[in-house]
Amino acid sequence: MRAMTGVWRWRRNPLRRRTDRIEAWAALTAALLIVLAAPLAGWLTGRAAHGALLETVRLQHQQRHLVRVSVDRLVSRAPLDPDPETSSQRDAHLRVIARWTAVDGSPHIGQIAAPHPVEPGEGFRIWTDDRGRVMPRPMDVSTAGTHAVLAGLGTAAAAGGLIEAGRRLLVGQLMARRFRRWDQEWERAGQTWGRADAGS
Repeated sequence: MRAMTGVWRWRRNPLRRRTDRIEAWAALTAALLIVLAAPLAGWLTGRAAHGALLETVRLQHQQRHLVRVSVDRLVSRAPLDPDPETSSQRDAHLRVIARWTAVDGSPHIGQIAAPHPVEPGEGFRIWTDDRGRVMPRPMDVSTAGTHAVLAGLGTAAAAGGLIEAGRRLLVGQLMARRFRRWDQEWERAGQTWGRADAGS
């Protein structure tokens, strides 16, 4: 609103300078771009990211499989920590030696993290690729949507910030130009300042 009133205020003012008009129009343009262009950029980015992430979800669900593992033996138990906020307790996993058969039928044995305390002979399920290598859980559609929304919001915020930074840079240059002109005017005025024949 200040941008619009600035343009209107300087429209017929006899004291207006060219830099005042440029600054007012720059503020109005920046406000319109922030309101219209930044959200549009965010929406387009979010839409593109959502499409790419949905394709990733499809590929991951196609290439990753849940297989059952059988625990051979325990590697170590995490030490009990009375403080649940410490990183050692929070990041500790029960490591086990386990066996599993990949989707292609190949047998595997290796050290993996159990999702909960287990004993030898028990089992649990893990995600693997086609060759039986342990993989992270595939992304789901809701996670993809969340990431796409965050990408869109981040793009909109970045676009708005760049627009405002550009406006501030322009205003800074206009202010520097005004100061240079004022210096020139004072220099001219200083040559005749206080002289009896200066006409003042």
